[in-house]
Order: sequence, then structure tokens, then C-alpha cells
Amino acid sequence: MDLSELPAAQRPMSVEQLVKAAQDFDYNPLIPLRYWLRTADTLLKEARIYELEGNDQQAYLLLFRHAQLVLGHLTDHPDGRLKENRQALTEAKKAVNRNLAKLEVLKPRINKRYQRYEELVRAREDLRKASANPSDHQYDGCDISTLSRTPLDPAAIAPRTLAASENKDLAVELAHKEIRRRQTLRRAVRQAGISSQEEHERRTAGIWGDWEEALARHGQPRDKDDVSQRVQETRRYMDQMNRISSAQGRDMDDAAPRSRLPASQSAYQYPSVPAKSAHESWTPSTVSSPSHTSPHNIDPLPLRPPKELPNDRSDYFVPLRPEKTPIQSASPTPPPLPPFSTASPPPAPPKADLNPSTFTFKPAAYLENGTPLRTIFLPPNLRSVFLDIAAPNTRANLETCGILCGTLISNALFISKLVIPEQESTSDTCETVNESALFDYCDSEDLMVLGWIHTHPSQTCFMSSRDLHTHCGYQVMMPESIAIVCAPSKEPSWGVFRLTDPPGLKTILNCRQPGLFHPHGEGNIYTDALRPGHVFEAKGLEFEVVDLRPSR
Repeated sequence: MDLSELPAAQRPMSVEQLVKAAQDFDYNPLIPLRYWLRTADTLLKEARIYELEGNDQQAYLLLFRHAQLVLGHLTDHPDGRLKENRQALTEAKKAVNRNLAKLEVLKPRINKRYQRYEELVRAREDLRKASANPSDHQYDGCDISTLSRTPLDPAAIAPRTLAASENKDLAVELAHKEIRRRQTLRRAVRQAGISSQEEHERRTAGIWGDWEEALARHGQPRDKDDVSQRVQETRRYMDQMNRISSAQGRDMDDAAPRSRLPASQSAYQYPSVPAKSAHESWTPSTVSSPSHTSPHNIDPLPLRPPKELPNDRSDYFVPLRPEKTPIQSASPTPPPLPPFSTASPPPAPPKADLNPSTFTFKPAAYLENGTPLRTIFLPPNLRSVFLDIAAPNTRANLETCGILCGTLISNALFISKLVIPEQESTSDTCETVNESALFDYCDSEDLMVLGWIHTHPSQTCFMSSRDLHTHCGYQVMMPESIAIVCAPSKEPSWGVFRLTDPPGLKTILNCRQPGLFHPHGEGNIYTDALRPGHVFEAKGLEFEVVDLRPSR
């Protein structure tokens, strides 16, 4: 395989390309500011983890996207004038200001890696041409005999990619080790007397790995940021990067699918907003995800088998794109080249030396628009534990809901907490109340919200119109978000779902029909995320139950 044919997840990008990709998302001001602020917070959590794992490229993209979202859009959001949003918006601006220095640190490392990649690509091309003319011992100054003995290993410029379906045991062991390490680090920070406010500020600023320096400085006075001055500085920086991106990337406009930003962090298509200033010069078009959209083409999944539809559902399931037909080449077979192949699955790293930075889990599924979905690892016994907790409500014909929380490790998402929020239930609905307590807990434990789970005590296993609108808020914050429905009295008794994108997510976002339950004119609104999909059950994956209900 040629170096230029590396999978998108492994292919290095220049800073200019990353800036262009980071700006490429759709923004909808009609979506409440609180969702966008949660999206911004999630972007920073993901950026911090990618940076710690050595993925400077993805960390830079997310940090720049966060800056573009906050300064380019959220400062002008209609809800920004509301008292309850002012403090959160101010903190988001401060986070952007603190991340300016981090962007500058990442930039030379990214460019160095990209230059190395280009050098290898050129060397590979020189060798290909030289091999086609074996009579020439030299080609453009390249020694053929030397090049032919030099394997061009993709691991030299990118971590190994692993398939989630083939490495579940490794994923479980990695999750246990890394989650415990992070928990130990949080305890050490708190025991050292770092205030929760300072800890949160450092986390949202993408700072995690330099706690020793922070502890050494703890107690010393810190300069207060002049927000207005730093915002202007940030905008000037972004304007400069935008001009560089525009000058060098005009010919790339049609080369890659666009990445979209969530309506709180999603991957879907929203109406574009007219540019208001220099830093809003981009024009979003197609759907993409704010947190990890790849700017490269991705092969589609095979055709899914037909699925039995519930009798009362017409907006249920649509197969993914048909299997691509291989392109047959009529050109003669090229001469053999030095070993460089990613066709066979790479070996898993030794379990004794599990390091999240040495490999990455590749996407196992894609949205209908082609955006890759990171793998979610789900504890198989989580559902039975949740049903035991919900049993009293189920016997009383009341719904129960829980929140699926976890973290990002090696480009995969691991569910490690089942949080039972304060809630109000009926036989057909379940509403979270005191939502701030839920998000405060998630922030204190540095958790990402990966979806939700709820019961249908007497109904079948499907997503009602109410469920679709509820899940829309989750998938807007993160495109991988899932909804698990448990119907213990019916068969099938459970399912894992997500909105299609398109058309499901946009349909629900634009729906203004009154009433709790109503039909949607568009079909194929949601689909199975487990069989097949981006969700994998991982036997042995540990999780903790946290019940926030006052009576508990």
C-alpha cells in the first residue's frame, strides 16, 4: 500500500488543513445555548485526552474548533443575554484564551510530523519510478538498493489501528488500567488541596499532564485574565489562521467531506448562518461532527440485512449504504516494492505494556452521510443491573431512566458509569429534573455523557416520538450517543438505537409539532446501533452505579 493510501485516521495533516477541517461544521442558533456549551465542554475533554495520548493532530483540531464555536458563534447566540448562561459563556471564553498557548505548542510538532510524512511519500514515489526503470541505479539522487532495503512502516508516523470486534479483551484490560490511573490522579490532586474550581478550570483548558508543576505553584497568586483583551487576541489569531487556510486550501474544497459540529456536538446538517465577521468566513454545507470528523473519504459499510419493523412504526430503520464494488484495474502489475502493507490486521500490543498512545481503535461504523463513528464499548451486564434498579417503578408501570457516562481511550468510548438522575415518571414518559446536579457530577468526575437508558414497562421495544426528541439532545452533543430501550415484558426485550443522519437528526431538530406523541412524516428516523453498528458489548468491562435521586 502506498503511503498516500493510509487510512484517514492515520494520515497526517498540516496545521492549515486542520484549521480548515476545524472550521467545517454547521451551526444552528435555534438550538439552545446550553446544548452548545455542553458541546464546547465535551470538545475540550476529548482534546485533552487526545493530547495526553500523543494525538497532537486531533487535539489541535478540537481546540481550534472549540475556539471557532465559542468566539465565532456562541458570543452572539440569542440565549447569551440570559442570566443563567452568562457565567458559563464567560468561562468558555476564558478556556479559549488559555488554549491559545497550547495551540502554539502543538503547531510545530504537527508540522514536523506532516513534513516527515511528505518525505516518506516522496521517497516511496521515487522508489516506484526507479523500480519501473531497473537499469537506472540512481533516480533523482535516490539510491535504489538502499531504498529497497528500507521498509516504509506506517507505524513510524502513526499509531497502529485495531478493530474493536477483534480486540475486546484488550479493550477491557486497557479500560480498567487507564480509568483507574485517571481516578488515582484525580484523588491525588484533591488531596493536594487543589480547589474544585481550579481543577475544573485546568481540565476545561485542556491541562492534565502537568499537575506536578501545578502543585508546585499551588497557593501562589495568579494573574486574572482580561477576558475582553484576550478574546480580541484570540480572534486576531483565528483570523490569521483563516487567511492562511483560505490561501492554501481553496483547491481542496471538493476534496473532502465536510465536518459538522453538533447542535451540541453532533454530526448532522444544520442551516448555515450568514457570516458576521472575518472569523465567520466559512460556509458550512454538508453534515459533519464537531468532535472528530475526518476530512478524508471512508469506505462504506456492507449492506445490512432487512430488519423486521414494528407494526405501528414506519419511521424505524434504513440499511446503510450498499457494498462498494471493487474497481478493476487494467494497468500492468507494478514491480514489487519494499514491504508496506496495512491490509492484514495489525497485532495487538502486548498486554504487559498497554499504552493508549501506541494504538487506536478504528471506526466500526459510519453515519449515513459517511462520518465515522468511534466505537462504544458497553458492559453486557449493565442492562440487567439497571432493570433491577428500575424494578419497583416497572411493577408500578412507571418508566425509569439512567445516564450512560464514560471516557475516551485510544479513540474509543468506554461506558464506566450508570448514573440514575433525579427524575419524574409516568407510564409513558420519564423526565430528568435538577439537570445541573447531573452535569456537576459528570464534571467533577471528568465524565463524558455517552447516551441514556430507559424502560418501557408495558410497551414494546421501540423509540417513541418522545424518545426521539429526548435522544436528539444527546446526539447533538455527541454523534456516537446511544439510546438503550428496555421492554422487559415484550420480545425483543431491549435494543440500542441512534438517530439516522440524515435524515433522522435533522427531521427531529426541525420538528415543531405539539404534544408528547406525534408521527413524523419522514421515514427511517432511527436505526440499530448494536447489530451491526458502533456499539460492542465487552465482557468483563467494569462500571459503577451512582444514584442521584434524593430518596437514595
